[in-house]
Amino acid sequence: MPHRALLDVHVPLAVAEALRRRGIDVITAQEEGLSLSDDESLLEQSSAQERVLVTQDADFLEIVPRWRREGRASRGVIFARQGMPIGIFVEDVELCLVGLADDELFNQVVFIPLR
Repeated sequence: MPHRALLDVHVPLAVAEALRRRGIDVITAQEEGLSLSDDESLLEQSSAQERVLVTQDADFLEIVPRWRREGRASRGVIFARQGMPIGIFVEDVELCLVGLADDELFNQVVFIPLR
């Protein structure tokens, strides 16, 4: 069963729409009223909902390792640099959500593109 995801405000809404068409359970920060949440609150919310956070915000590259050191858990983060083509973005997020085991995402940052 695929992992569920929460998409940060930095991720284009077209990514959410495309993932949903592929049968992936995705919500957006905007839909959840989290558009103005700080990064740590967003990561806490994604973890509380047992969702992997998908983002293009480089701040999470520092937050996730710090949380690990502090003994705080996250469901994981999929990180993409700004400007990634939507098609590649969608394919790689889907591959991660469908293909990676819990221990490959839990407390980790997965970088896409995968190629």
